[in-house]
Amino acid sequence: MKVPFLDLVSQQAEIADEVLAGWQQLLATSAFIGGEPVSAFEREFGAYIGSTHTVGVANGTDAIELALRALGVGPGDEVVLPANTFIATGEAVSRIGAVPVLVDVDPDHLLMDPDATNAAVTSRTAAIVPVHLYGQMAPMTEILAVAERHGLPVVEDNAQAQGASSPAGRAGAVGRIAATSFYPGKNLGAMGDAGAVTTGDAELAHAVRELSAHGSSVKYVHERIGMNSRLDAVQAVALSAKLRRLESWNAARRSAADRYAELLADIDAVAAPRSREGNIDVWHLYVVQVDRRDRVLTALGEEGIGAAIHYPTPVHLSPAYAGLGIARGAFPVAEAAADRILSLPMFPHLTADQQELVAAGLRRAVEAG
Repeated sequence: MKVPFLDLVSQQAEIADEVLAGWQQLLATSAFIGGEPVSAFEREFGAYIGSTHTVGVANGTDAIELALRALGVGPGDEVVLPANTFIATGEAVSRIGAVPVLVDVDPDHLLMDPDATNAAVTSRTAAIVPVHLYGQMAPMTEILAVAERHGLPVVEDNAQAQGASSPAGRAGAVGRIAATSFYPGKNLGAMGDAGAVTTGDAELAHAVRELSAHGSSVKYVHERIGMNSRLDAVQAVALSAKLRRLESWNAARRSAADRYAELLADIDAVAAPRSREGNIDVWHLYVVQVDRRDRVLTALGEEGIGAAIHYPTPVHLSPAYAGLGIARGAFPVAEAAADRILSLPMFPHLTADQQELVAAGLRRAVEAG
């Protein structure tokens, strides 16, 4: 590959010595579940995003489920979420027996449409789950207003926006409760699966911690039916090391996004992404839109340029959600975007020379017709 889609090797090299030293301490104590490394990371991440309480869990999907369960959302309840998201957002809703109610996104940023959200609320709605997609926060001021109008909690899906902010506040600290993923490719990624729930509500945090530990806060005393979803100390050590570098890595992503905007400005066949006014984005993904996207993707691959699609199928058109009975045409913006979106290489160590190769290859691909 001339330009990989994602370069985790360079990132790991920055933190290797620090992480190995922390792991050596763990090996000496054999304290792999819980303990100070986990507590320390929870404090550090909470302080970073401005949340009073952080509970580390096993992965991002569990984080959404646990946040919803802590709020009391359950079988038969409706949860409103965007059609343009990774399936995990809907999957977490389905796993607790609730019903995902999908809404379209806005055409400029492909983020949850507040008007569509408002129209989707019914007497059965129990929560609203905006998704901070591609490293940009959803329109939280408007969504929070919708939620307040209907007396509903907002659960942020913050899997792709650690460090992002908007006029409403910092991602993960704006809604009633938030879920994040530390999958290795995220801006803040573990060395395996990991996630967290953040909230300013002590009772919700207690409920999440209890639910994530088999419904127990005292050993062998199980207050409710829970699950086994804990952040382990091995991952906490790695996450703490990366968190100390996250601001600089996010700044590097912003610089790379600015460079892409300059390189692609004169390619009429490429629609570059746009930031919402007042947002500070962290560019988890750099998603352009092109016609004949699959041909362009193939052409880039043939030139040794990594690219990907996030995501090729809206939630309602996934076979797993055929039971919702939502036909193509229900969410035209999300559906049209799914046929045109293309994620270009984006990572903190992306060089200017690499980006010039990407832009040149993309130009050739779209002009080939």
